[in-house]
Amino acid sequence: MQAAPKKVSAKATIVAMSADGQMRTLREGSNGFTCMPDNPATPGPDPMCMDQAAWEWAGAWIGHKEPAVGKVGFMYMLAGGTDASNTDPYATKPNAANHWVKTGPHVMIVGAEPGFYDMYPKDADPDTSVPYVMWPGTPYQHLMIPVK
Repeated sequence: MQAAPKKVSAKATIVAMSADGQMRTLREGSNGFTCMPDNPATPGPDPMCMDQAAWEWAGAWIGHKEPAVGKVGFMYMLAGGTDASNTDPYATKPNAANHWVKTGPHVMIVGAEPGFYDMYPKDADPDTSVPYVMWPGTPYQHLMIPVK
């Protein structure tokens, strides 16, 4: 619940993902947001909370399917994300080629038309203190927006 503002997470559905990718509902919500405490496939804590469109986008990413384009979603990660590859959506640990990044508190815009992302930096090793595109050039590219 720490991933989103209290007024969002207080009424959000809470789910947990097992190591095999199966979702289990811990609490039903009433505001259209879904919060996950952590993704066990990543090395560090990365709680997130997202609206319905972002939940569908995340389901496509987790399921290795193409997400809907033009169905914009919003996601909170106000506790930050301890580590992830900026170039490989499925990397599980750092290596010399996958440009591992550490991000502080941020929000994300997912599912936008590809041209939307062209307005923002797409560097493999981004400056995480300003908005940038994560996983550029993949179906899962999304805008990372730091929150202080």
